[in-house]
Amino acid sequence: MPISTTEETSISSSIGPVFSAVLRHPSLWPTAIGAAFRLSPKGWWMHAPFLPIPDRAYLEFRIETQYGSNAEPVASDVVSYLRWCRDEARRSAHSV
Repeated sequence: MPISTTEETSISSSIGPVFSAVLRHPSLWPTAIGAAFRLSPKGWWMHAPFLPIPDRAYLEFRIETQYGSNAEPVASDVVSYLRWCRDEARRSAHSV
């Protein structure tokens, strides 16, 4: 299903606050970069903009399942998610 202009605007307008929130937490930068690579489509380097950016349809799906339709991600939720990812990776590394 194609994403509407309203949904595209919602995703685009939320990128700045989320990016800014992650920038304020340098300890989460490696986790954020890893998440970006894991969530990006295969072969992302073969298509402009040549950056590991998650697919827009996937992001819209995740936002809708988290917050409901016509919602924007909350920057603090993204930071919490990244902390959880980092902590789980540490736990996993210590349990081996």
